[in-house]
This record gives sequence, structure tokens and C-alpha cells, in this order.
Amino acid sequence: MALTRRSHYLAAVLACGTDALLSHRTAGVLWGLLQTCTQIEVTAPRGRKQRPGITVHRSRLIHLDDRALVDAIPVTSVARTLVDLADVLTERRLADAVHRAEILRLFDLTALEQARDHVPGRAGRHRLRRVLASYQPRDENALQQRFLDFCAAHHLPTPQTQTQVGPYTIDFLWPEAGLAVETDGAGTHHTRRAFYADRKRDRALAAAGIQVIRVTWPDFEEPDVLHTELAAILARPG
Repeated sequence: MALTRRSHYLAAVLACGTDALLSHRTAGVLWGLLQTCTQIEVTAPRGRKQRPGITVHRSRLIHLDDRALVDAIPVTSVARTLVDLADVLTERRLADAVHRAEILRLFDLTALEQARDHVPGRAGRHRLRRVLASYQPRDENALQQRFLDFCAAHHLPTPQTQTQVGPYTIDFLWPEAGLAVETDGAGTHHTRRAFYADRKRDRALAAAGIQVIRVTWPDFEEPDVLHTELAAILARPG
């Protein structure tokens, strides 16, 4: 009988000895964070030899919290897997993996930060920090002030603030253009309940002739794009 892919994974971990864990891209596939990988990767304590057909990553310390089991296969935790992936993936692919973890309800920012602290000095630490920036809780008032400063710096018309439209309070409104901007901080909008509430609100405002644009902290990393989009809408004939 031919061995399944997961049987190969388990065999690879066992071949690398006690305390070895499936890791990196292979762990990403096992957790569902990546679709495919072309090699089997294992993390093992220092001193373990390379094995034919297996890429062995040696680690001085494998913290207890970095260990997990999936279908009886010892594997790095989701958090440690994402830390490891930061070393071997492009920033875009890493962001996709983090997003996938969120969709699968496996994302835990606190656990990820702890896993990162278990292995300081890693090559991908700056890449991981940039990807996680949008998941950091930030002050909603600071985000709103940042948007007002952005409008002033880019010579956009000053919007009305905290305007009541029916049952909804809109962060920023240009009534003549039928444009509303809602500033979304991660702390208040990264829940399933908030997601559906936001969409219901957007539909109701669209029915009232108001287009809603949602602005988050990462949008300010591409200010020209944000400015072009807002300016185009504001320039449309009423």
C-alpha cells in the first residue's frame, strides 16, 4: 500500500529523532496555511544530521508552547510555524499565510509574539513585524486624527466629522459627493460579528446614496493610492 502524504510527514519526523517537529513550509501545509510545498522540512535540536529527502532546521531551543500534534504528527504550533515561515517566504506570501490563519480561526497575536520571542534574532523578524503591523490594536482616535491630517496634507476638502445619518454615526462625510469614510482599527473590526455589522451598515448607507470607503492604518503606507481614490470620487459630478 502506498504511503499517504501525512505518513511521509510522520516518517520524516521520526527519522530525525526525539523532539523533532515538522516545520516551516511543510508545517504550513499541514495547518492549511499554504497549499503546497516541494520539500519536507523538520526542525530538530542541534546536532541532528541531515537526512536524505528532508531539510533539517536545527534549533537551539524548541519551547514547549511551540509544539503541537496534528493527526499524531509532531509539528510546530501555528504561531511558531508563522515565525519560521517569515524566514523562508516573501512578505506577500507570509501575509497570505497569516490571513489564512485568521480565516481558519487559528490566528493568535499574543501566541505569535511569544513564539517570536522564543527565537530572537531570526532573519525574517522585520518581515514578520511589518506583516503583523495591521493586527496591532491601535487607538481609534489616533487613526481618525491621522486621516484628518492626511486630508489637510493632500489638499482634500475638509469632511464633516461624526455626522448622524439615520441610525448611524459616520466618521467622515462629504455630503455633496455622497462619500463617507470609516476608519477601521483592528481592535474593533476584526471579529465576525463586527464584520457582518459593518456590511449591513454599508448596504444601508448605499441605499441612501452614500458610498462608504473604509480606511485602515496600512492604507497610509500607500498615500498616493489613497489620495487618488478619494480625489476621483470627490471630483465626480454630484
